[in-house]
Amino acid sequence: MRNLFVYYIAIFLPLGIIIFLAREDYIDTTVFVVLFFAYLLLYRTWIDGSRLAAKGIISKQDRWRMMLPGMHMKHFTELYLK
Repeated sequence: MRNLFVYYIAIFLPLGIIIFLAREDYIDTTVFVVLFFAYLLLYRTWIDGSRLAAKGIISKQDRWRMMLPGMHMKHFTELYLK
């Protein structure tokens, strides 16, 4: 996922779907909270780690390390600006 536009679509589309489902009352609050935390902890870790691995900054085996505190800030420029 080297294209920045595709990356932004990949990170914002699922969040938008979760929020839309909650606002239209298709899912209740408990499901919303579970989906939101799954998005933050699992999905974003995987997507951000995959982007950094595709750019050659980290190895594919180290994608899980994006869950550690401060890793997003360490790679902020590579993730969101380049």
